[in-house]
Amino acid sequence: MLNDGQETNGAQNTYAPSPQDAAIKHAKMKYELSDYANRRGTEGPYADNLDIDVLVVGAGFGGVFCLQELRKRGFRAVIYEAGMDLGGTWRWNRYPGARVDSEVPEYEYSWPEVWKDWTWTTNYPNYEELRLYFDHVDKVLDIKKDCAFESVVVESEFHEDEGKWHIKTADGRTAKSKYLVVAAGFAAKRYIPDFKGLDKFQGTIHHSSFWPEEGVDVKGKRCAVIGTGASGVQITQEWGPVAGSVTVFQRTPNFAVPMGKRPLTVEEQQSQKVYYPRLYELREKCFGGFLFTFSEKNTFEDSEAEREEFWYKLWNHGGFSYWLGNYKDYLFDKKANRAVYDFWARNVRARIGDPRKRDLLAPLEPPHPWGVKRPCLEQNYYEQFNRANVDIIDINANPIEEFTETGIKTKDGELHEFDVIAVATGFDITTGGMTHMGLKSIHGTTLQDEWKAAANTYLGTTVSGYPNMFHLYGPQGPTLLSNGPSSVEVQGRWIVDTIKKMERENLKYIDATEEATKKWKKHINELSDISLFPTCKSTYMGGSLPGKAYEMTCYAGGIPKYAEEIRDALPDWKGFRTVSATQA
Repeated sequence: MLNDGQETNGAQNTYAPSPQDAAIKHAKMKYELSDYANRRGTEGPYADNLDIDVLVVGAGFGGVFCLQELRKRGFRAVIYEAGMDLGGTWRWNRYPGARVDSEVPEYEYSWPEVWKDWTWTTNYPNYEELRLYFDHVDKVLDIKKDCAFESVVVESEFHEDEGKWHIKTADGRTAKSKYLVVAAGFAAKRYIPDFKGLDKFQGTIHHSSFWPEEGVDVKGKRCAVIGTGASGVQITQEWGPVAGSVTVFQRTPNFAVPMGKRPLTVEEQQSQKVYYPRLYELREKCFGGFLFTFSEKNTFEDSEAEREEFWYKLWNHGGFSYWLGNYKDYLFDKKANRAVYDFWARNVRARIGDPRKRDLLAPLEPPHPWGVKRPCLEQNYYEQFNRANVDIIDINANPIEEFTETGIKTKDGELHEFDVIAVATGFDITTGGMTHMGLKSIHGTTLQDEWKAAANTYLGTTVSGYPNMFHLYGPQGPTLLSNGPSSVEVQGRWIVDTIKKMERENLKYIDATEEATKKWKKHINELSDISLFPTCKSTYMGGSLPGKAYEMTCYAGGIPKYAEEIRDALPDWKGFRTVSATQA
Protein backbone atom coordinates (compact mmCIF):
# COMPACT_ATOMS: atom_id res chain seq x y z
CA MET A 1 0.00 0.00 0.00
CA LEU A 2 1.27 3.47 -0.86
CA ASN A 3 1.53 6.30 1.61
CA ASP A 4 -1.65 8.24 2.38
CA GLY A 5 -3.73 5.49 0.75
CA GLN A 6 -3.30 7.15 -2.64
CA GLU A 7 -2.47 5.56 -5.93
CA THR A 8 0.41 6.63 -8.10
CA ASN A 9 1.53 5.98 -11.64
CA GLY A 10 4.38 3.79 -12.84
CA ALA A 11 4.82 0.16 -13.85
CA GLN A 12 4.63 -2.57 -11.25
CA ASN A 13 7.75 -4.36 -10.05
CA THR A 14 8.40 -7.25 -12.41
CA TYR A 15 10.27 -9.40 -9.93
CA ALA A 16 9.05 -10.82 -6.64
CA PRO A 17 10.54 -13.64 -4.57
CA SER A 18 8.55 -16.83 -4.30
CA PRO A 19 6.92 -17.66 -0.93
CA GLN A 20 9.56 -20.36 -0.49
CA ASP A 21 12.38 -17.87 -1.12
CA ALA A 22 10.78 -15.38 1.25
CA ALA A 23 10.53 -17.97 4.02
CA ILE A 24 14.18 -18.93 3.63
CA LYS A 25 15.39 -15.33 3.57
CA HIS A 26 13.34 -14.50 6.67
CA ALA A 27 14.78 -17.43 8.61
CA LYS A 28 17.95 -15.71 9.82
CA MET A 29 19.45 -12.30 10.22
CA LYS A 30 21.45 -11.15 7.18
CA TYR A 31 24.89 -9.62 7.66
CA GLU A 32 26.42 -9.16 4.20
CA LEU A 33 25.35 -8.38 0.64
CA SER A 34 26.76 -11.75 -0.37
CA ASP A 35 23.90 -13.34 1.59
CA TYR A 36 21.71 -12.22 -1.30
CA ALA A 37 23.93 -13.38 -4.18
CA ASN A 38 22.07 -15.44 -6.76
CA ARG A 39 22.54 -16.15 -10.44
CA ARG A 40 19.31 -15.52 -12.32
CA GLY A 41 20.42 -16.57 -15.77
CA THR A 42 23.26 -17.22 -18.19
CA GLU A 43 22.49 -14.78 -21.00
CA GLY A 44 22.69 -11.04 -21.60
CA PRO A 45 24.10 -9.17 -18.60
CA TYR A 46 24.15 -12.46 -16.64
CA ALA A 47 26.47 -14.19 -19.11
CA ASP A 48 29.91 -15.49 -18.25
CA ASN A 49 32.96 -13.67 -19.57
CA LEU A 50 31.23 -10.41 -20.45
CA ASP A 51 33.52 -8.09 -22.39
CA ILE A 52 32.10 -4.58 -22.42
CA ASP A 53 33.14 -0.93 -22.39
CA VAL A 54 31.86 0.01 -18.93
CA LEU A 55 30.74 -1.97 -15.91
CA VAL A 56 28.67 0.03 -13.43
CA VAL A 57 28.26 -1.32 -9.89
CA GLY A 58 24.96 -0.27 -8.35
CA ALA A 59 21.48 0.42 -9.76
CA GLY A 60 20.45 3.36 -7.61
CA PHE A 61 20.26 6.99 -8.74
CA GLY A 62 23.97 7.17 -9.59
CA GLY A 63 24.29 3.88 -11.44
CA VAL A 64 21.16 4.34 -13.53
CA PHE A 65 22.17 7.91 -14.41
CA CYS A 66 25.62 6.80 -15.59
CA LEU A 67 24.28 3.82 -17.53
CA GLN A 68 21.79 5.92 -19.48
CA GLU A 69 24.25 8.73 -20.22
CA LEU A 70 26.85 6.21 -21.38
CA ARG A 71 24.34 4.40 -23.61
CA LYS A 72 23.34 7.72 -25.20
CA ARG A 73 26.95 8.08 -26.33
CA GLY A 74 27.21 4.59 -27.78
CA PHE A 75 29.10 2.81 -25.01
CA ARG A 76 28.33 -0.83 -24.20
CA ALA A 77 27.56 -0.69 -20.50
CA VAL A 78 26.09 -3.09 -17.94
CA ILE A 79 25.05 -2.67 -14.33
CA TYR A 80 25.81 -5.25 -11.63
CA GLU A 81 23.36 -4.71 -8.76
CA ALA A 82 23.38 -6.69 -5.50
CA GLY A 83 19.67 -6.08 -4.93
CA MET A 84 16.68 -7.62 -6.63
CA ASP A 85 15.61 -4.64 -8.77
CA LEU A 86 16.30 -1.03 -9.67
CA GLY A 87 16.32 1.62 -6.99
CA GLY A 88 19.48 1.12 -4.95
CA THR A 89 18.77 2.11 -1.36
CA TRP A 90 15.02 2.08 -2.04
CA ARG A 91 15.08 -1.68 -2.61
CA TRP A 92 17.04 -2.24 0.61
CA ASN A 93 15.42 0.39 2.82
CA ARG A 94 12.03 -1.24 3.18
CA TYR A 95 11.88 -1.02 6.95
CA PRO A 96 8.72 0.47 8.50
CA GLY A 97 8.42 4.16 7.70
CA ALA A 98 11.32 4.33 5.22
CA ARG A 99 10.94 7.64 3.41
CA VAL A 100 13.21 10.07 1.56
CA ASP A 101 14.51 13.20 3.31
CA SER A 102 14.74 15.42 0.20
CA GLU A 103 11.66 16.96 -1.40
CA VAL A 104 10.48 16.29 -4.92
CA PRO A 105 11.03 17.51 -7.59
CA GLU A 106 14.52 18.10 -6.13
CA TYR A 107 14.79 14.36 -5.49
CA GLU A 108 14.43 13.00 -9.02
CA TYR A 109 16.19 12.90 -12.36
CA SER A 110 16.38 16.01 -14.51
CA TRP A 111 15.60 14.00 -17.69
CA PRO A 112 12.48 15.60 -19.28
CA GLU A 113 11.42 12.30 -20.84
CA VAL A 114 11.16 10.87 -17.32
CA TRP A 115 9.51 13.72 -15.39
CA LYS A 116 7.04 14.82 -18.05
CA ASP A 117 4.67 11.88 -17.39
CA TRP A 118 5.37 11.32 -13.70
CA THR A 119 3.66 12.76 -10.63
CA TRP A 120 3.97 12.03 -6.91
CA THR A 121 1.38 11.69 -4.18
CA THR A 122 3.46 13.59 -1.59
CA ASN A 123 6.47 15.89 -1.42
CA TYR A 124 8.40 13.26 0.63
CA PRO A 125 7.72 9.86 -1.01
CA ASN A 126 8.12 6.60 0.86
CA TYR A 127 10.15 3.66 -0.40
CA GLU A 128 7.17 2.05 -2.13
CA GLU A 129 6.49 5.09 -4.26
CA LEU A 130 10.19 5.51 -5.02
CA ARG A 131 10.26 1.93 -6.25
CA LEU A 132 7.38 2.74 -8.56
CA TYR A 133 9.32 5.77 -9.75
CA PHE A 134 12.25 3.55 -10.73
CA ASP A 135 9.81 1.22 -12.49
CA HIS A 136 8.64 4.28 -14.43
CA VAL A 137 12.25 5.19 -15.25
CA ASP A 138 12.70 1.68 -16.61
CA LYS A 139 9.49 1.88 -18.60
CA VAL A 140 10.69 5.08 -20.28
CA LEU A 141 14.38 4.22 -20.71
CA ASP A 142 14.47 0.39 -20.73
CA ILE A 143 17.19 0.25 -18.08
CA LYS A 144 16.74 -3.35 -16.88
CA LYS A 145 17.78 -4.96 -20.15
CA ASP A 146 21.34 -4.01 -19.24
CA CYS A 147 21.18 -4.94 -15.55
CA ALA A 148 22.24 -8.11 -13.74
CA PHE A 149 20.52 -8.24 -10.35
CA GLU A 150 21.58 -10.19 -7.24
CA SER A 151 25.12 -9.74 -8.61
CA VAL A 152 27.55 -9.04 -5.77
CA VAL A 153 31.03 -7.92 -6.84
CA VAL A 154 33.74 -9.58 -4.72
CA GLU A 155 36.95 -9.08 -6.76
CA SER A 156 38.11 -6.34 -9.13
CA GLU A 157 41.58 -5.85 -10.59
CA PHE A 158 42.90 -3.70 -13.45
CA HIS A 159 45.27 -5.38 -15.93
CA GLU A 160 47.63 -2.71 -17.28
CA ASP A 161 48.81 -4.74 -20.27
CA GLU A 162 45.24 -5.30 -21.43
CA GLY A 163 43.89 -1.97 -20.23
CA LYS A 164 40.84 -3.62 -18.70
CA TRP A 165 39.24 -4.37 -15.39
CA HIS A 166 38.60 -8.02 -14.48
CA ILE A 167 35.59 -8.35 -12.19
CA LYS A 168 34.25 -11.40 -10.33
CA THR A 169 30.91 -11.90 -8.61
CA ALA A 170 30.00 -13.94 -5.55
CA ASP A 171 28.27 -16.56 -7.72
CA GLY A 172 31.43 -17.14 -9.81
CA ARG A 173 30.89 -15.05 -12.94
CA THR A 174 33.63 -12.95 -14.50
CA ALA A 175 33.53 -9.83 -16.66
CA LYS A 176 35.97 -7.51 -18.39
CA SER A 177 35.54 -3.80 -18.99
CA LYS A 178 37.79 -0.91 -19.92
CA TYR A 179 36.05 1.31 -17.38
CA LEU A 180 34.67 0.57 -13.93
CA VAL A 181 32.13 2.94 -12.34
CA VAL A 182 31.42 2.33 -8.66
CA ALA A 183 27.96 3.68 -7.88
CA ALA A 184 27.48 1.80 -4.62
CA GLY A 185 26.71 5.00 -2.71
CA PHE A 186 27.59 5.86 0.88
CA ALA A 187 25.56 3.14 2.59
CA ALA A 188 26.35 -0.15 0.86
CA LYS A 189 28.14 -1.81 3.79
CA ARG A 190 25.87 -2.34 6.82
CA TYR A 191 27.30 -1.94 10.28
CA ILE A 192 26.14 -4.48 12.86
CA PRO A 193 27.98 -4.06 16.18
CA ASP A 194 29.66 -7.10 17.64
CA PHE A 195 27.14 -7.48 20.44
CA LYS A 196 27.85 -10.37 22.78
CA GLY A 197 25.37 -13.22 22.19
CA LEU A 198 23.68 -11.55 19.22
CA ASP A 199 22.90 -14.88 17.54
CA LYS A 200 21.33 -16.25 20.72
CA PHE A 201 18.19 -14.16 20.39
CA GLN A 202 15.24 -16.38 19.46
CA GLY A 203 12.82 -13.66 18.43
CA THR A 204 12.70 -11.72 15.16
CA ILE A 205 15.75 -9.55 14.53
CA HIS A 206 16.91 -7.68 11.42
CA HIS A 207 19.19 -4.83 10.45
CA SER A 208 17.02 -1.96 9.22
CA SER A 209 18.61 -2.04 5.76
CA PHE A 210 18.21 -5.83 5.45
CA TRP A 211 14.54 -5.78 6.47
CA PRO A 212 12.54 -8.68 5.02
CA GLU A 213 10.43 -7.83 1.99
CA GLU A 214 7.35 -9.42 3.56
CA GLY A 215 7.64 -7.18 6.61
CA VAL A 216 7.30 -7.99 10.31
CA ASP A 217 4.03 -7.96 12.27
CA VAL A 218 4.56 -6.02 15.52
CA LYS A 219 0.96 -5.53 16.59
CA GLY A 220 0.83 -6.03 20.35
CA LYS A 221 4.46 -7.22 20.48
CA ARG A 222 7.41 -6.13 22.61
CA CYS A 223 9.80 -4.27 20.32
CA ALA A 224 13.26 -2.74 20.53
CA VAL A 225 14.92 -0.18 18.26
CA ILE A 226 18.71 0.03 18.61
CA GLY A 227 19.89 3.34 17.20
CA THR A 228 18.42 6.78 16.64
CA GLY A 229 19.61 7.66 13.16
CA ALA A 230 17.12 8.24 10.36
CA SER A 231 15.98 4.60 10.23
CA GLY A 232 15.61 4.39 14.02
CA VAL A 233 13.50 7.55 14.06
CA GLN A 234 11.26 6.34 11.23
CA ILE A 235 10.76 2.87 12.72
CA THR A 236 9.87 4.36 16.10
CA GLN A 237 7.25 6.60 14.47
CA GLU A 238 5.65 3.59 12.80
CA TRP A 239 5.80 1.17 15.72
CA GLY A 240 4.72 3.50 18.52
CA PRO A 241 1.00 3.48 17.65
CA VAL A 242 0.72 -0.28 16.97
CA ALA A 243 3.29 -2.23 18.99
CA GLY A 244 2.61 -3.54 22.46
CA SER A 245 5.71 -1.67 23.60
CA VAL A 246 8.72 0.04 22.03
CA THR A 247 12.05 0.55 23.78
CA VAL A 248 14.54 2.82 22.00
CA PHE A 249 18.23 2.31 22.80
CA GLN A 250 19.87 5.71 22.26
CA ARG A 251 23.57 6.53 22.21
CA THR A 252 23.27 10.10 20.91
CA PRO A 253 20.09 12.16 20.52
CA ASN A 254 19.02 12.88 16.96
CA PHE A 255 18.62 16.61 16.30
CA ALA A 256 15.61 15.93 14.09
CA VAL A 257 13.59 18.70 12.45
CA PRO A 258 10.01 18.71 11.12
CA MET A 259 9.65 17.10 7.70
CA GLY A 260 6.81 19.25 6.41
CA LYS A 261 5.23 16.37 4.52
CA ARG A 262 2.07 17.21 2.57
CA PRO A 263 -0.02 15.70 -0.22
CA LEU A 264 0.63 16.75 -3.81
CA THR A 265 -2.00 16.94 -6.53
CA VAL A 266 -1.42 16.02 -10.15
CA GLU A 267 -2.68 19.45 -11.19
CA GLU A 268 -0.21 21.47 -9.13
CA GLN A 269 2.72 19.36 -10.33
CA GLN A 270 1.76 19.56 -14.00
CA SER A 271 1.32 23.33 -13.79
CA GLN A 272 4.85 23.70 -12.39
CA LYS A 273 6.63 21.52 -14.94
CA VAL A 274 7.24 24.44 -17.27
CA TYR A 275 9.75 25.60 -14.61
CA TYR A 276 11.48 22.23 -14.08
CA PRO A 277 14.42 22.81 -16.47
CA ARG A 278 15.33 26.00 -14.59
CA LEU A 279 14.80 24.31 -11.20
CA TYR A 280 17.25 21.57 -12.11
CA GLU A 281 19.79 24.22 -13.11
CA LEU A 282 19.14 26.07 -9.84
CA ARG A 283 19.63 23.07 -7.57
CA GLU A 284 23.24 22.77 -8.79
CA LYS A 285 23.82 26.43 -7.90
CA CYS A 286 22.83 25.92 -4.25
CA PHE A 287 25.26 24.63 -1.60
CA GLY A 288 23.51 21.31 -0.89
CA GLY A 289 21.83 20.73 -4.23
CA PHE A 290 18.44 21.76 -2.87
CA LEU A 291 16.30 24.67 -4.04
CA PHE A 292 17.57 26.90 -1.25
CA THR A 293 20.92 27.84 0.22
CA PHE A 294 22.45 29.65 3.20
CA SER A 295 21.33 33.13 4.16
CA GLU A 296 23.50 36.03 3.04
CA LYS A 297 23.65 37.15 6.69
CA ASN A 298 25.59 36.09 9.74
CA THR A 299 23.56 35.13 12.79
CA PHE A 300 24.08 38.19 14.93
CA GLU A 301 23.58 40.69 12.14
CA ASP A 302 19.90 40.26 13.02
CA SER A 303 18.29 41.25 16.30
CA GLU A 304 16.91 38.55 18.58
CA ALA A 305 13.39 39.20 17.30
CA GLU A 306 14.55 39.06 13.68
CA ARG A 307 16.39 35.80 14.32
CA GLU A 308 13.30 34.24 15.86
CA GLU A 309 11.19 35.32 12.91
CA PHE A 310 13.72 33.91 10.44
CA TRP A 311 14.09 30.61 12.30
CA TYR A 312 10.34 30.09 12.59
CA LYS A 313 10.02 30.65 8.85
CA LEU A 314 12.55 27.87 8.22
CA TRP A 315 11.06 25.63 10.92
CA ASN A 316 7.50 25.95 9.65
CA HIS A 317 8.55 25.27 6.07
CA GLY A 318 10.10 21.99 7.20
CA GLY A 319 12.76 19.83 5.61
CA PHE A 320 16.43 20.72 5.51
CA SER A 321 15.89 24.49 5.26
CA TYR A 322 16.74 24.87 8.98
CA TRP A 323 19.98 22.99 8.25
CA LEU A 324 21.29 24.29 4.91
CA GLY A 325 19.18 27.43 4.58
CA ASN A 326 20.15 28.92 7.95
CA TYR A 327 22.57 31.77 8.73
CA LYS A 328 25.81 31.36 6.80
CA ASP A 329 28.09 31.40 9.85
CA TYR A 330 26.43 28.93 12.22
CA LEU A 331 28.49 25.91 11.09
CA PHE A 332 31.68 27.90 11.77
CA ASP A 333 30.95 30.01 14.86
CA LYS A 334 30.28 28.29 18.21
CA LYS A 335 28.19 31.11 19.62
CA ALA A 336 25.98 31.23 16.53
CA ASN A 337 25.67 27.46 16.55
CA ARG A 338 24.56 27.45 20.18
CA ALA A 339 21.80 29.93 19.33
CA VAL A 340 20.61 27.61 16.54
CA TYR A 341 20.68 24.67 18.96
CA ASP A 342 18.79 26.51 21.70
CA PHE A 343 15.97 27.39 19.28
CA TRP A 344 15.80 23.73 18.22
CA ALA A 345 15.81 22.42 21.81
CA ARG A 346 13.15 24.86 22.95
CA ASN A 347 10.77 23.78 20.20
CA VAL A 348 11.40 20.07 20.64
CA ARG A 349 11.31 20.03 24.46
CA ALA A 350 7.87 21.61 24.37
CA ARG A 351 6.59 18.46 22.64
CA ILE A 352 7.82 15.96 25.25
CA GLY A 353 5.91 15.58 28.52
CA ASP A 354 8.15 13.34 30.62
CA PRO A 355 11.13 15.30 32.07
CA ARG A 356 13.50 12.28 31.98
CA LYS A 357 12.72 11.52 28.35
CA ARG A 358 12.84 15.21 27.47
CA ASP A 359 16.37 15.54 28.82
CA LEU A 360 17.54 12.46 26.91
CA LEU A 361 15.95 13.43 23.60
CA ALA A 362 16.62 17.19 23.67
CA PRO A 363 19.12 18.03 26.43
CA LEU A 364 19.60 21.63 27.50
CA GLU A 365 23.34 21.21 26.95
CA PRO A 366 24.11 19.99 23.40
CA PRO A 367 26.29 16.85 23.14
CA HIS A 368 27.74 18.30 19.94
CA PRO A 369 27.18 21.36 17.73
CA TRP A 370 23.93 21.51 15.80
CA GLY A 371 24.12 20.50 12.13
CA VAL A 372 27.50 18.78 12.18
CA LYS A 373 25.55 15.55 11.85
CA ARG A 374 23.00 15.29 9.04
CA PRO A 375 19.72 15.89 10.86
CA CYS A 376 16.82 13.52 10.41
CA LEU A 377 13.40 14.69 9.23
CA GLU A 378 10.60 13.60 11.53
CA GLN A 379 6.82 13.77 11.48
CA ASN A 380 5.79 12.84 15.03
CA TYR A 381 8.89 11.22 16.51
CA TYR A 382 8.96 13.14 19.75
CA GLU A 383 5.26 12.62 20.40
CA GLN A 384 5.85 8.86 20.44
CA PHE A 385 7.62 9.25 23.80
CA ASN A 386 4.44 10.67 25.31
CA ARG A 387 2.89 7.24 24.83
CA ALA A 388 2.86 4.94 27.86
CA ASN A 389 4.16 2.07 25.71
CA VAL A 390 7.27 3.90 24.38
CA ASP A 391 10.43 4.26 26.48
CA ILE A 392 14.06 5.21 25.93
CA ILE A 393 17.31 3.88 27.40
CA ASP A 394 20.53 5.90 27.38
CA ILE A 395 23.18 3.34 26.40
CA ASN A 396 25.98 5.76 27.23
CA ALA A 397 24.99 5.56 30.89
CA ASN A 398 23.63 2.01 30.72
CA PRO A 399 25.26 0.12 27.82
CA ILE A 400 24.02 -3.06 26.17
CA GLU A 401 25.98 -5.91 27.81
CA GLU A 402 24.67 -8.88 25.85
CA PHE A 403 21.81 -10.50 23.98
CA THR A 404 20.02 -13.49 25.45
CA GLU A 405 17.48 -15.92 24.03
CA THR A 406 14.66 -13.60 25.10
CA GLY A 407 16.07 -10.10 24.88
CA ILE A 408 18.78 -7.61 25.80
CA LYS A 409 20.64 -7.34 29.09
CA THR A 410 21.97 -3.90 30.03
CA LYS A 411 24.89 -3.03 32.30
CA ASP A 412 22.62 -2.45 35.30
CA GLY A 413 21.76 -6.16 35.16
CA GLU A 414 18.21 -5.74 33.91
CA LEU A 415 16.95 -8.11 31.22
CA HIS A 416 14.66 -6.37 28.71
CA GLU A 417 12.59 -9.02 26.95
CA PHE A 418 11.50 -8.53 23.34
CA ASP A 419 9.71 -10.29 20.52
CA VAL A 420 11.13 -8.09 17.73
CA ILE A 421 14.41 -6.15 17.50
CA ALA A 422 15.35 -3.61 14.82
CA VAL A 423 19.12 -3.13 14.59
CA ALA A 424 19.18 0.43 13.25
CA THR A 425 22.93 0.92 13.69
CA GLY A 426 23.72 2.31 10.27
CA PHE A 427 26.63 1.63 7.95
CA ASP A 428 30.36 1.56 7.39
CA ILE A 429 29.58 4.98 6.06
CA THR A 430 30.79 6.50 2.78
CA THR A 431 33.87 4.29 2.25
CA GLY A 432 32.51 0.84 3.16
CA GLY A 433 30.82 0.16 -0.17
CA MET A 434 34.15 0.47 -1.97
CA THR A 435 36.45 -1.18 0.56
CA HIS A 436 34.36 -4.38 0.62
CA MET A 437 34.35 -4.92 -3.15
CA GLY A 438 37.70 -6.70 -3.45
CA LEU A 439 39.31 -3.79 -5.33
CA LYS A 440 43.01 -4.41 -6.03
CA SER A 441 45.43 -1.72 -7.22
CA ILE A 442 48.06 -1.97 -9.93
CA HIS A 443 50.62 -1.95 -7.11
CA GLY A 444 49.30 -5.20 -5.65
CA THR A 445 47.61 -3.57 -2.65
CA THR A 446 43.92 -3.62 -1.81
CA LEU A 447 41.70 -0.61 -1.23
CA GLN A 448 40.48 -2.17 2.00
CA ASP A 449 44.03 -2.16 3.40
CA GLU A 450 44.99 1.22 1.91
CA TRP A 451 42.02 3.02 3.45
CA LYS A 452 42.36 1.61 6.97
CA ALA A 453 44.51 4.59 7.93
CA ALA A 454 42.63 7.13 5.81
CA ALA A 455 40.58 7.41 2.64
CA ASN A 456 42.36 9.04 -0.30
CA THR A 457 40.81 10.06 -3.61
CA TYR A 458 41.38 12.61 -6.30
CA LEU A 459 38.38 14.87 -6.94
CA GLY A 460 36.09 12.53 -5.03
CA THR A 461 35.72 10.55 -8.28
CA THR A 462 39.00 8.65 -8.79
CA VAL A 463 41.61 6.76 -6.74
CA SER A 464 45.34 6.67 -7.48
CA GLY A 465 46.50 3.18 -8.43
CA TYR A 466 43.09 2.22 -9.80
CA PRO A 467 43.18 3.34 -13.45
CA ASN A 468 39.92 3.94 -15.32
CA MET A 469 37.92 3.51 -12.12
CA PHE A 470 35.44 6.19 -11.14
CA HIS A 471 33.09 6.55 -8.20
CA LEU A 472 30.22 8.85 -7.32
CA TYR A 473 28.18 9.72 -4.23
CA GLY A 474 31.00 8.28 -2.16
CA PRO A 475 34.13 9.47 -0.34
CA GLN A 476 35.35 13.06 -0.73
CA GLY A 477 32.48 14.23 -2.91
CA PRO A 478 29.56 16.40 -1.67
CA THR A 479 27.66 13.18 -0.78
CA LEU A 480 26.08 13.42 2.68
CA LEU A 481 26.19 17.22 2.60
CA SER A 482 23.93 17.22 -0.43
CA ASN A 483 20.78 16.06 -2.15
CA GLY A 484 21.65 12.73 -3.80
CA PRO A 485 20.36 13.26 -7.37
CA SER A 486 22.03 16.68 -7.55
CA SER A 487 25.42 15.20 -6.60
CA VAL A 488 25.20 12.18 -8.87
CA GLU A 489 24.23 14.24 -11.91
CA VAL A 490 27.18 16.62 -11.37
CA GLN A 491 29.60 13.74 -10.85
CA GLY A 492 27.97 11.44 -13.39
CA ARG A 493 28.24 14.00 -16.20
CA TRP A 494 31.91 14.50 -15.32
CA ILE A 495 32.58 10.75 -15.41
CA VAL A 496 30.87 10.30 -18.78
CA ASP A 497 32.66 13.33 -20.24
CA THR A 498 35.99 11.97 -18.95
CA ILE A 499 35.37 8.63 -20.66
CA LYS A 500 34.34 10.41 -23.89
CA LYS A 501 37.52 12.52 -23.80
CA MET A 502 39.66 9.42 -23.26
CA GLU A 503 38.15 7.69 -26.27
CA ARG A 504 38.52 10.79 -28.41
CA GLU A 505 42.21 11.02 -27.48
CA ASN A 506 42.79 7.27 -27.86
CA LEU A 507 43.92 6.79 -24.27
CA LYS A 508 44.40 3.32 -22.85
CA TYR A 509 43.97 4.52 -19.30
CA ILE A 510 44.32 7.42 -16.89
CA ASP A 511 45.47 7.20 -13.30
CA ALA A 512 45.31 9.90 -10.64
CA THR A 513 48.75 10.83 -9.37
CA GLU A 514 49.80 10.52 -5.75
CA GLU A 515 50.73 14.21 -5.68
CA ALA A 516 47.27 15.29 -6.86
CA THR A 517 45.70 12.92 -4.35
CA LYS A 518 47.64 14.46 -1.48
CA LYS A 519 46.61 17.96 -2.56
CA TRP A 520 42.94 16.94 -2.75
CA LYS A 521 43.13 15.34 0.69
CA LYS A 522 44.64 18.53 2.08
CA HIS A 523 41.87 20.54 0.42
CA ILE A 524 39.18 18.29 1.90
CA ASN A 525 40.68 18.77 5.37
CA GLU A 526 41.05 22.53 4.95
CA LEU A 527 37.38 22.90 4.03
CA SER A 528 36.46 20.85 7.08
CA ASP A 529 38.90 22.33 9.58
CA ILE A 530 37.55 25.88 9.27
CA SER A 531 34.14 24.56 10.35
CA LEU A 532 32.70 22.83 13.42
CA PHE A 533 32.52 19.45 11.66
CA PRO A 534 35.71 18.04 13.26
CA THR A 535 34.28 18.60 16.76
CA CYS A 536 32.12 15.47 16.54
CA LYS A 537 32.62 11.86 15.40
CA SER A 538 29.79 11.89 12.89
CA THR A 539 29.10 10.20 9.57
CA TYR A 540 31.06 13.07 8.03
CA MET A 541 34.07 12.33 10.24
CA GLY A 542 34.27 8.57 9.68
CA GLY A 543 31.11 7.34 11.37
CA SER A 544 30.59 5.06 14.32
CA LEU A 545 32.54 2.02 13.13
CA PRO A 546 35.12 1.03 15.78
CA GLY A 547 38.68 1.62 14.61
CA LYS A 548 37.69 3.60 11.54
CA ALA A 549 39.83 6.63 10.69
CA TYR A 550 38.64 9.90 12.22
CA GLU A 551 38.61 12.11 9.14
CA MET A 552 36.33 14.22 6.98
CA THR A 553 34.79 11.98 4.32
CA CYS A 554 32.82 14.61 2.35
CA TYR A 555 33.63 17.72 0.33
CA ALA A 556 32.39 20.59 2.52
CA GLY A 557 32.60 23.43 0.01
CA GLY A 558 29.19 22.97 -1.59
CA ILE A 559 28.10 21.62 -4.97
CA PRO A 560 28.71 24.78 -7.07
CA LYS A 561 32.34 25.07 -5.98
CA TYR A 562 32.85 21.32 -6.27
CA ALA A 563 31.54 21.24 -9.85
CA GLU A 564 33.90 24.08 -10.75
CA GLU A 565 36.92 22.33 -9.24
CA ILE A 566 36.43 18.93 -10.87
CA ARG A 567 35.77 20.56 -14.26
CA ASP A 568 39.00 22.52 -13.94
CA ALA A 569 40.97 19.26 -13.93
CA LEU A 570 39.51 17.85 -17.12
CA PRO A 571 40.73 19.89 -20.14
CA ASP A 572 44.45 19.26 -19.57
CA TRP A 573 44.24 16.09 -17.45
CA LYS A 574 45.44 18.04 -14.41
CA GLY A 575 46.45 15.55 -11.71
CA PHE A 576 46.33 12.47 -13.98
CA ARG A 577 48.95 10.23 -15.55
CA THR A 578 47.78 9.34 -19.06
CA VAL A 579 48.77 6.30 -21.10
CA SER A 580 48.05 6.24 -24.82
CA ALA A 581 46.71 3.14 -26.53
CA THR A 582 49.65 3.41 -28.95
CA GLN A 583 52.31 3.40 -26.21
CA ALA A 584 54.47 0.30 -25.93
